Amino acid sequence: MKQGAYNYNRQNIIQALLEVGISKKDHIFTYSNVGAFGKLEESTSGDDYYRIFKEAVFEVIGNEGTWIQPTFSYSFCWNKKFDIDKTPGICGFLSEMMRKDPESLRSEDANFSITAVGSKAEYITKNAPENPYAKEGFWDRFIKIDGKFCNFNFDAASTFIHYVERELKIHYRYDKPFNGELIKGDKVEQRIFYHFAYNKDNPVYRPDYPKFDRKAREMALAQIAVLGKGQIVCISAKDTFELIKKELKNDPNFLIAGTIDPD
Repeated sequence: MKQGAYNYNRQNIIQALLEVGISKKDHIFTYSNVGAFGKLEESTSGDDYYRIFKEAVFEVIGNEGTWIQPTFSYSFCWNKKFDIDKTPGICGFLSEMMRKDPESLRSEDANFSITAVGSKAEYITKNAPENPYAKEGFWDRFIKIDGKFCNFNFDAASTFIHYVERELKIHYRYDKPFNGELIKGDKVEQRIFYHFAYNKDNPVYRPDYPKFDRKAREMALAQIAVLGKGQIVCISAKDTFELIKKELKNDPNFLIAGTIDPD
């Protein structure tokens, strides 16, 4: 590639989003590694990257759509305080740029916060329950609004899988509480938040989500488009739920690395 050349541009982003089935009024959740796409035209700073991606996304989903990204911090899991305005997430550059966007809203979850811009941003971030995998938690609200996962250089898997596992009452995970201090402006609250965890001392229960990704691609539930040197992968929350429900009936070990006998 010649010096100064680029791998993709704003119009390429729009075209890739359309190719994977994103359209007006969609509510999309994005895990991202934008560096894997290569060099973006007319982008010389992080602000440029975020602005161009945001413009492209909303060109496709419109003002009635919503763009959501994870700003997970695992703060209480790691015995740290959580400041909703200041604590950074650990989910990459693009999600951090959205967290700092004045138009965005962040949920009050000390471990698994999400940040959103768009028509459903308030609905999916307000009054976050103690357990994000429970009824009226983010993932429950996301499937209710027919959300889609639109991942940048990640496969079709997502944290939503834990919500599905909990709904289907799998027995190798459990609700694990974590306590800590949640900071909102000048207010400090003692709070508790839950993780749907597994016993890490037992390697049998270790997640194996590539199996889900392969099955989603095999059944053409995951739509894929090339963008620059990388790819966008899209699958709906409903298709994710139904695929896991079906596969777990056939194979209770579908989402784990080891083999366990059914109850």
